Amino acid sequence: MKLALHEVGDGDRTVLLVHGVMSSADTWRRVAPALAERGYRVLMPDLRGHGDSPHADEYTPDLLAADLVESVPAGVDLALAHSFGAPVLALAVPGLRPAKVVYSDPAWKLGATSVDEVREFAQATKSATAESIRQLCPRWLPEDIEAELAGYARWDVRAIEWLQSDRDLIPARAEVPSLVQGAGDHHLVPDELAERLRGRGFEVVYVPDTGHCIHRDDLDGFLKSLEGWL
Repeated sequence: MKLALHEVGDGDRTVLLVHGVMSSADTWRRVAPALAERGYRVLMPDLRGHGDSPHADEYTPDLLAADLVESVPAGVDLALAHSFGAPVLALAVPGLRPAKVVYSDPAWKLGATSVDEVREFAQATKSATAESIRQLCPRWLPEDIEAELAGYARWDVRAIEWLQSDRDLIPARAEVPSLVQGAGDHHLVPDELAERLRGRGFEVVYVPDTGHCIHRDDLDGFLKSLEGWL
């Protein structure tokens, strides 16, 4: 599937930003200008069933990864994915051939969160309000809340149906230089997983005092943790 592809900046280097399930490219609305100011051309696809991209009859990480390979030019300088976008990007790396990769609080393992809880939350996105998002994410700016509501309104809730508790989505090794950026709460990247990832060739850093959406909780901290990767 050809994806809707949004672009900001005209720098000599190219960065690919991949959003997570339930969201859209608009999750990067504050990140993209900051990267453009650093000399990047920023490419932001909407995954199938999200944002401006078509809905589909089937959703799997493998299909979403194939969409990325079909829709995005290979050989970007940096590819960065958030949440459930991380397993999608990891599967697409051999085809996309990015120079470097960053996985921001990757949803490779759900930790204490169950599949049923994720699916329940997925359904609840359709009735979310600005106030309900603000209560969950008190550090978000109004523009981030607005973007989240817009993403919730347009995404296809069937896009989470592939989720299974027994599927291991953790990459066996770092195919290219790869950074895992963990949230300060260590929920999706607990210390045990961090050590396992380091043993597989990944660098791991944490951004203190942040939750799952690091780039929205603390944009400055998000960018600072990427020093040496941008």
